[in-house]
Amino acid sequence: MKDKVILYQLGLLVCLWLITSLAGLAQTNVTVRKPTDLKRTNQPDTVSAQSIKPMSLTFTASTDQRFFFFSDTRNENGRRTPVSVYGIRAGFLFPPRDARPELSGGRSASFKAGLGFYFVNQDINRPGLLPNTSESVTRHLRIATAYYERYLYRKKALEISLPLELGYGHSRYERHGGTEEEVARGIFIPLGVGVLTAYQFPRIRWFRPLHWFGFNVLGGYRFILKKDVPASQINYTGFYISVGPSFFLENLTADLKYWRKKRKQKKQL
Repeated sequence: MKDKVILYQLGLLVCLWLITSLAGLAQTNVTVRKPTDLKRTNQPDTVSAQSIKPMSLTFTASTDQRFFFFSDTRNENGRRTPVSVYGIRAGFLFPPRDARPELSGGRSASFKAGLGFYFVNQDINRPGLLPNTSESVTRHLRIATAYYERYLYRKKALEISLPLELGYGHSRYERHGGTEEEVARGIFIPLGVGVLTAYQFPRIRWFRPLHWFGFNVLGGYRFILKKDVPASQINYTGFYISVGPSFFLENLTADLKYWRKKRKQKKQL
């Protein structure tokens, strides 16, 4: 009697196993052969792509024009006048290691770091600034800098950062008047710190290049750790400002990747 009960139970288990196996196979056949009804999601754009934490560094570069207020450049009333300094910066955007809510939206980046180069050609109409000279001089400056720029706020189109710069500069002075006779040269080391606010123009679907441009406002102070001509009255210590257009290379590269990916998807259809 017990053997019949055991055989009966085993038969039930076998039947249940066969039923579940057949149901599983039927379901598998249906899911494989039946076309999926999933709706195609929208193609990623630069805004959604920028919200994703990048897996690698992002290259960035921009032109940079500043107005420095050197202590040796003054008008007739003794007030400092701005000196145009032209340059270019190139570096990388570094993604944040930890979550920072103030950086949500936009291309995720915790800080920016890289190198810059600046130059100045200026006529100084103040005789006697250099030792043993009584003429006006023409100043030529060439400055290479390494910068670190940490983002305080970066959401969508607006970003605020703190740039810190350490540089190596070379100066050369010539007599003013066309003789181009060199009277002095030297090496100086500048250190600068400032606050930068940048705004990116909104992206338009039918005209994405507008998102590559914007404008920025920069203000800071530059310290000279080593003077180029110690015995002179020339000193580059002072504050600086910059207000002007800006070009965001990272937005251009993001759009190029988006267009390339979209073109590949069209070829696969």
